[in-house]
Amino acid sequence: MREVVIVEGCRTAIGRRKGALSHYRSDELAAIVLDDVMKRSGLDKALVEDVIVGCVTQSSEQGGNIARTAALIAGFPIHVPGVTIDRQCGSSQQAIHFASQAIASGDMDVVIAGGVENMTRVPMFSNMEGYKPSEQLTNKYEIVNQGISAEKIADIWGFTREQLDVFSLQSHQKALKALEYGVFNDEIVPVKLSDGEVFREDEGPRTDTSLVALAALKPVFIDEGKITAGNASQMSDGASAVLLMSREKAEELGLKPKAKIIARTVVGSDPTLMLTGPIDATQNVLAKAGLTIDEMDLYEVNEAFASVPLAWLEETGANPDKLNVNGGAIALGHPLGATGTKLLISLVNELERMNGKYGLLAICEGMGMANATIIEKI
Repeated sequence: MREVVIVEGCRTAIGRRKGALSHYRSDELAAIVLDDVMKRSGLDKALVEDVIVGCVTQSSEQGGNIARTAALIAGFPIHVPGVTIDRQCGSSQQAIHFASQAIASGDMDVVIAGGVENMTRVPMFSNMEGYKPSEQLTNKYEIVNQGISAEKIADIWGFTREQLDVFSLQSHQKALKALEYGVFNDEIVPVKLSDGEVFREDEGPRTDTSLVALAALKPVFIDEGKITAGNASQMSDGASAVLLMSREKAEELGLKPKAKIIARTVVGSDPTLMLTGPIDATQNVLAKAGLTIDEMDLYEVNEAFASVPLAWLEETGANPDKLNVNGGAIALGHPLGATGTKLLISLVNELERMNGKYGLLAICEGMGMANATIIEKI
């Protein structure tokens, strides 16, 4: 199997729902990062053999295979194909895996993996209007929404409302510190808005967040529950992309890769708890890599709800000081299809800043699944 390397990556700043990117078409937003990731590499777009884009709500302007339409908008030659995939919140992480597998097997040399979601313009579940799950499914499993799953996880692991809120506050504090020090500046592609303003900083982190403010929020899913808008990920708008290739191709083109992908996995998990998949996915991917959790320098575990990374920490024995060190989706936002590649880009860059070696990325997914990836800085 050939070595797969990460050559470049970029993302838009993440917009709040109904925020700065709310009037920006999803296909045009995706085109921005597809164009920019190639500009950063200095390569001809004609070299790309496929564009794989994650997008969860594939309706309206996010329908019709947005990977292909965005690539055409971005000026890729017509011979460059595109495909759009949905593995729920891990869609663009799965795009990374599919691209890596194509390269490792020798089918392709140069592939872009990316993701996009404008949750303002194409609301979550708008592609499922009128849908009810099959009785053949509900007779086998208790099918609930993710908020109920997060509540169940909090109860099973015994997390209090205060623990969830403390985790959420820390996410905002870390994100605000990252913004203050310009941690994300190099990975963000400025987006020129219709009013002439340039959008270049994540909108999600709140300077006025406090434990008092978080405690005042009412539960969303259960009257006496623990999950609120404050300890759940934010609905967001954004796009991201990474350029992957074989190590041999990178050397042939005179490029210096940033990192290599050394292990990847995807697992199914309990469709009712739904969000516990990162626990098994982490154990699985570590075994594939022949590494331990203690050997990881950083972890990015998506903060779908605060109970998810807290349960992951407890079950894996991971060091909380290495987790989401620049904040997570509770503060920075979660533009569904774009989150996987967004987190990979941030993980690669933070490993470079700290001169670390190994990074782990894990994302929970709807209906009980999870992807996990381990990278090694070059």
